[in-house]
Amino acid sequence: MTRELLKKLSNAHGVSGSEGSVISVIRKELKGFVDEMTQDSMGNLIAVKKGNKFKVMIAAHMDEIGLMVKFVDEKGFIRFVALGGWYAPTLYNQRVVLHGTKGKCYGVIGGKPPHMMDEDERKKGVKVDEMFIDVGACNREEVEQLGIEVGTPVTIDREFVKLANDRVTGKAFDNRAGVALLIKTLQLVDSPFTIFGVFTVQEEVGLKGARTSAYALDPDCAIATDVTIPGDHIGIDMKDAPVEMGKGPVITIVDSSGRGLIAHHGVVKWLKDVAARHSIPVQMEVGSGGTTDATAIHLTKGGIPSTTISIPSRYIHSPVEVLDIKDIDAAVELLVKALKEKPNLK
Repeated sequence: MTRELLKKLSNAHGVSGSEGSVISVIRKELKGFVDEMTQDSMGNLIAVKKGNKFKVMIAAHMDEIGLMVKFVDEKGFIRFVALGGWYAPTLYNQRVVLHGTKGKCYGVIGGKPPHMMDEDERKKGVKVDEMFIDVGACNREEVEQLGIEVGTPVTIDREFVKLANDRVTGKAFDNRAGVALLIKTLQLVDSPFTIFGVFTVQEEVGLKGARTSAYALDPDCAIATDVTIPGDHIGIDMKDAPVEMGKGPVITIVDSSGRGLIAHHGVVKWLKDVAARHSIPVQMEVGSGGTTDATAIHLTKGGIPSTTISIPSRYIHSPVEVLDIKDIDAAVELLVKALKEKPNLK
């Protein structure tokens, strides 16, 4: 069941460079469904379904935005750096999990209370470098005894829950939604081609795992699976983000106003035509915001024809992201059907 799979993935913890617990979930889910699973020196998990000489890479990044311990002061308060694109007010007063050498340790992100702020401080808000983590320790030695040291990764303490209809909320849907999509596809697909399901690392800090794995695998074409921002709620105009949650997965034509990916026409047409023939709802996107692993992949070696299939997700890069499970299921159907047909890449 897609919802239960996404719950396992969302509740797992894995900041950029520390994706191990997510890998453990993926390995269990794919056991018996793929021909081989290997992990490269970068940390990417590569699941292979063997077929003919035509190679398709489907990439889903495993990492979530998080934090890392930078310094512990004499009173036991922990300073940190942000890993990935945090909006600072989102972090203020959150509860967190520190993944130390002795296991999980819980803490809270503290900062100057609003009661003690002057008017200018309230207007500006608390910056990341003004925040700290409080684990209840009274000094630096107690923090060390908890197994916390410089370099300890930190994630938000938030769990997946169901909302009304087929909608759910949790942390790290960016990009555990794409991971769930890729797992389900590999479980169901019967393709004549060789399929590389690549669960990439360090996307949130520079698309790093996608770049190295695409270079090594050198596929004939590629699809990244990720999330995208819908314009269907208060605060966003549809003209700026003209896709909606619950209306199907999103096929990227251009993202980041062309500074990131300009998708290969043949790959886009392939997916669009398959969706039309099988009455699978899809949405098309020309985006001005962020980008995905496809940007790194399509610039590898002599160029790899690529696009992205995204799941519309509200409030991304927060602990309370929201999506519609139907969109993931429709994306799985699209990929399973498309991988039976060879795209025209000329």
